[in-house]
Amino acid sequence: MTRLRRISSTTFHSLRIRNYRLYFTGQIISVSGTWMQSIGQAWLVVHYLAPRNQAGLDLGITTALQFLPMLLLGAWGGLVADRLDKRRLLFATQAGGATLALTLGLLVLLGGGPVGAARLWEVYLLALLLGFVNLIDNPARQTFVIEMVGREDLPNAVSLNSIVMNGARVIGPALGGLLIATLGRRGHGGLAACFLLNAGSYLAVIVALAMMRRSELERSEVVPRAAGQLREGLRYAWRTPRIRDPLILVFVVGLLAYNFTVILPLLAQETFHGGAGAFSALTSLMAGGAVVGGLVIANRGGPNLRRLSILGVGFGLAIAGLALSPDFPAALVLIVPMGALSISFIATANATIQLGVDPGMRGRVMALYAIGFLGTAPIGAPLVGWISQASSPRVALLIGATATVLASTAILVRHIHDRAGEDRPGEAPEAAVPGTELGVA
Repeated sequence: MTRLRRISSTTFHSLRIRNYRLYFTGQIISVSGTWMQSIGQAWLVVHYLAPRNQAGLDLGITTALQFLPMLLLGAWGGLVADRLDKRRLLFATQAGGATLALTLGLLVLLGGGPVGAARLWEVYLLALLLGFVNLIDNPARQTFVIEMVGREDLPNAVSLNSIVMNGARVIGPALGGLLIATLGRRGHGGLAACFLLNAGSYLAVIVALAMMRRSELERSEVVPRAAGQLREGLRYAWRTPRIRDPLILVFVVGLLAYNFTVILPLLAQETFHGGAGAFSALTSLMAGGAVVGGLVIANRGGPNLRRLSILGVGFGLAIAGLALSPDFPAALVLIVPMGALSISFIATANATIQLGVDPGMRGRVMALYAIGFLGTAPIGAPLVGWISQASSPRVALLIGATATVLASTAILVRHIHDRAGEDRPGEAPEAAVPGTELGVA
């Protein structure tokens, strides 16, 4: 019992901090709503709005539009996060997200069509507007964590955030699938409920931000306005190996392997000939595995590039296993370890980058992380959707798996080679960099 208590204390160490505890609670509610909307939006496009022979492409376009602003303007969003108070920025972005979710819910609820007044172009437009909200929200949210918990607890807090994101993947899709399956019998009420409940869930984060003790925040120094700050951030990231290498891995994975909002509904419908229940089951079980992965990472020591590369290889192999699953029951089993490795990879990449970056560059560098993880979707999502439509979702998964394994292996080999060079007799070791005391390479 003592050992179990010690493990539990280590795993949830960041929750002893009141401000982070409030944020953690608000995020559970809000992100559950976000995933509820995600499954509702995917089902709205695939099942109601898109012609059947181009459902994959239309769903890919919807996903792409949501992340297009991040791809084109992501570095600017990070600069805004560096220049302004992050807590105030989050108040604005949460209100914006709530307004857009409410609009989509009312469009589906009202009107006389099969799904109210909703049209595909309106879904496209709202997805694009949400992308502009996330352009600011993502770097502000990523960099606000260290202001709540400090450097020492950052890896643990990042891992707990991943648990929130993926625990919500269990709650949100399960509830969304239930609403669609039950209220859907009366028309389109289930889809509308997904969007309207998500609009209300944003209030949880707004209340949590309002209740925080501002005196207990370790606020980052605001970067004064100056010319050339975007170029400065890009040069810094490229010339700093401890930042550049994990960013390269995140870009590869984000572009080709992490488009699950496109792949899973197509896998459920086209490969396994299932409905909303099959889609919900795949999403929920992947998220359940991700929660386990997040708990394991939260209880581990400091992140480093070697661990990140090994996790990348494992993640790629797990994706290949899902792609080669012979039937739907096998896919339900294989998607669990894939979910665990996916979140272990992302949480480790996030903490590795944040602990290695100079504080004045944190917003801009984490914006590059967001571009790699999310902003590549405007290219990756339509590409994966097209590959799935032209061949099969299995082939799209195998391409992502192969790219992930090759990139992770290349970075791991280079890292081992560089370490061997540092250890050669007569060569001076490199100067210490911020974060190496916690294992960041």
